[in-house]
Amino acid sequence: MTNSDETGPQTLLAVEERVSVNKRTQVTGTVRARTLSHEHEQPVEADLSVETLEVERIPVGRFVDAPIPDRQDGDTTVISVIEEVAVVEVRLKLVEEVRITRRTASRKMTERVTLRRQEVVVDQDPPPDAPAA
Repeated sequence: MTNSDETGPQTLLAVEERVSVNKRTQVTGTVRARTLSHEHEQPVEADLSVETLEVERIPVGRFVDAPIPDRQDGDTTVISVIEEVAVVEVRLKLVEEVRITRRTASRKMTERVTLRRQEVVVDQDPPPDAPAA
């Protein structure tokens, strides 16, 4: 404070402070992600159903009055085969029956299969300006 006389005008000094904020980008580290694949074998069991057909021809050789329709006898389908035979009269003769039997069998099956699994590993690198450890 300065003054020429004690009762005269007085001068006050004022100070103003100002703040300025700036931003900049700085690399503080890097991150790397990688995928690892793992394979392992695992046995797999399954019940399989196998169906086979058995064909059996049975000679019959007898005369019939009319065609015999196909029929089912349990698991067996019976198909009658006829032919016309010239005699003094025409009659139907049952020549043979074809029997088709359905058989179903089960068996266990073991097979090795390859299964895959993936995992992600994330590694963090130090910043480029960091001191070496």
